[in-house]
Amino acid sequence: MAQAYYKDTSPWKNTRYGNGYLDTLTIRPIPAEADDVLYEIAPQYNHRPDLLAYDLYGSPKLWWVFAQRNMNTIKDPIYDLESGVKIFLPKGDKLKRLLGI
Repeated sequence: MAQAYYKDTSPWKNTRYGNGYLDTLTIRPIPAEADDVLYEIAPQYNHRPDLLAYDLYGSPKLWWVFAQRNMNTIKDPIYDLESGVKIFLPKGDKLKRLLGI
């Protein structure tokens, strides 16, 4: 199978492509780090991971990072991101280095 071309900010970056179809999603892990910040979702980010990603990392395309880093808390990356929920946030510089952006 050939590799599909996706930008470094895409959750599908490592997913293989062949015969005109994407393979099953290959998860891009966001490992826990000792300096990750425990953050309580503020009301303005309720169901809006794109806004939180933009405010934290400068790109709404990194919305998927919250679900990958908090797989035990977030099952649905949009509807589980509710005000009052506590999640771990990776530091911006480490995240960008990990993703190659």
